[in-house]
Amino acid sequence: MGLADKAKNAAQDAAGKVKEAVGDATNNEKLEAEGKKDQAAAETKKAGEGVKDAFKS
Repeated sequence: MGLADKAKNAAQDAAGKVKEAVGDATNNEKLEAEGKKDQAAAETKKAGEGVKDAFKS
């Protein structure tokens, strides 16, 4: 994976953490769940990066 993809995944993870925190602070369950979903998607992409990087080595 390229550096741009890794940066996008990190940004998605960070945005998910912010959404989750704001949702928790405001008792907005929908926003909190959306944040968790964004974080899970970013983690899945990061795992895929690790697999691709392992095959490159």
